Amino acid sequence: MLTLYSSRNRPGEQLSDLSATALSPAALWLDLVRPEPSEIAFVKRTTGIEVPSFDALSEIESSSRLRTSNGALYLSTPLTYRSDSDQPWSTPVGFVLTRERLVTVRFEEVTAFANFINHDFAADSEELSSAAVFVELLDAITDRFADVLERIAAELDTLSHRLFRAPVVQPQERRPSARESADLRLILRRVGHSGDLASKIRDSLHGIARIVPFVSGTAGAWLPDEVKRRLDTLRQDVTSLSDYDAHLVDTVQLLLDATLGLINVEQNNIIKVLTIVSVVGIPPTLVASIYGMNFKGMPELGWSWGYPYGLAMIGLSAILPLLWFKWRGWY
Repeated sequence: MLTLYSSRNRPGEQLSDLSATALSPAALWLDLVRPEPSEIAFVKRTTGIEVPSFDALSEIESSSRLRTSNGALYLSTPLTYRSDSDQPWSTPVGFVLTRERLVTVRFEEVTAFANFINHDFAADSEELSSAAVFVELLDAITDRFADVLERIAAELDTLSHRLFRAPVVQPQERRPSARESADLRLILRRVGHSGDLASKIRDSLHGIARIVPFVSGTAGAWLPDEVKRRLDTLRQDVTSLSDYDAHLVDTVQLLLDATLGLINVEQNNIIKVLTIVSVVGIPPTLVASIYGMNFKGMPELGWSWGYPYGLAMIGLSAILPLLWFKWRGWY
């Protein structure tokens, strides 16, 4: 889908006739979403700009993500989308910036673009240029990432409270071990989800952090002074968000280690119970085995109290280890 934007006070125009050989000079932003071959050919014919493919935008080398060709800046970075769902993904997004126009290429619906079109781009302000649209779009993307990072921080704070600041309960009030283990598994999944999302956002922020100085240095000769100032501010914002994202990743690692540690404690408790049961069962088994040999020389075989005596020995041999473990505080 190809959408043309010419000014703030006009909605985007979706062209139905792609046979034209020229493009209106007022069209300063061309937004391509899952572009068709006919749309790609139209953009190349009317603007002279080569529209990068999905494979080209997916390249990770800096020379592929940041380059110039025939006076146009070709930029690409992965952006996180579906961050509000249980399965966030990253998709490559391309920017082609010239003096006259900005061309964006994306293959998924990114929330930051929709927010920018519906709110920022519709705002009433000065006349736009391609560079102004570009920097405002990057600013909207950065704001979106800041909101997502704030949500991750709130989620991690909630999980931290459940792990470290839960009220201490008496042993008789403790939840069943199965519920405790299920809760820890749920926390582990939620922490892992937050870590995965923070990692994807970090990758996106690194891409923007490379784009901003590249544009400032390469296109500085024709960028308006206001755009240069906004790029400097944007660079500071991206740096601060990257630092905050690194802090969240450290928090995720702490919570992962703590959750795994608590899971190990639960497993150790289960092993301890099984060990106590096995140790307690050894002496009664030994006593029963001795009196199960039935040798003729065993005096207890002809004793009328032999059977109760044997039962008492079995019970006493099971109780004494339990009392010993209790005295040592092992359970």
